[in-house]
Amino acid sequence: MKRRWLVALAAVFILVAAPVAALATFQSSLIYHPDREEVAPNFPETQAVRIATEDGESLVAWYRTPQEGQPVFLFFDGNGGRPQIWGGRWRRIAETGAGFLAVYYRGYAGSTGHPSERGLHLDARAGYDWLIDQGYEPRDIVIHGFSLGSGVATRLASEHPARALILEAPFTGVDDVVADYLTPMAAVLVRESFRSRDWIGDVHMPVLIVHGDRDTVIPFAQGERLFEMANEPKQFVRIPGSDHATLVRDGIYPHIAAFLAENPRSKKWPNRRPNRLKRLSPRFSRLWSRKAAAKMRRRSIS
Repeated sequence: MKRRWLVALAAVFILVAAPVAALATFQSSLIYHPDREEVAPNFPETQAVRIATEDGESLVAWYRTPQEGQPVFLFFDGNGGRPQIWGGRWRRIAETGAGFLAVYYRGYAGSTGHPSERGLHLDARAGYDWLIDQGYEPRDIVIHGFSLGSGVATRLASEHPARALILEAPFTGVDDVVADYLTPMAAVLVRESFRSRDWIGDVHMPVLIVHGDRDTVIPFAQGERLFEMANEPKQFVRIPGSDHATLVRDGIYPHIAAFLAENPRSKKWPNRRPNRLKRLSPRFSRLWSRKAAAKMRRRSIS
């Protein structure tokens, strides 16, 4: 009996404790799978651009200009994202006349730096700001996140206005994925959780969530739970038989086109740049405010 108990205990360690220990030790390499090779765009009328982040990194992004009156997709890829593998995605976007800016995170696809949750959120803001600097209005921008990018996209949409938020195979949080696959106790070890569940309630734009019911990476139920937390207007699309990375092949873009047709380019957002002052450090914010006040005093004197 004692021998059987020891064997059972060893089995529990192998099946639970060992993966948990690996999670604690190699967490970053488990979450991020960057391919650092920079590849020239292989899709027509698409150019590679460089985008500077506020902390000094230089990001690679693929950019295609939309036709007049069509939106531009601000796309955030998964944890192993590479722009050159998404020819089918870019083609389906282009067929509608829409454009895209696919931002590749620090450490990915020729971008400088190393990935982290904080860094990826800064990368997302840099991509959004780049579009605003090109003259796009928030109502021209559709924020779209796939897999890990769904966490990046959700937080960005909670902080910045846009026409819509598209979440493809999303999670409620990386820690929830860990809890589903290992044990809820393991979730407390996750330092970079991308907790979409904490941000989705602050998203005030149309939300479309698309998930395959045969997803072998992110449980389908997490997409359903995130949908329950989202504000109206919202729509959930279940793709029968689709896995994690097959939603483009299995028809996500017709659903996106129909959703955008039901939620046309809104006039809700004012024709101005978003207020970036909220993101600055307190010291710089005070300096900025003093300079602005001095400028206004000079104008009033003249």
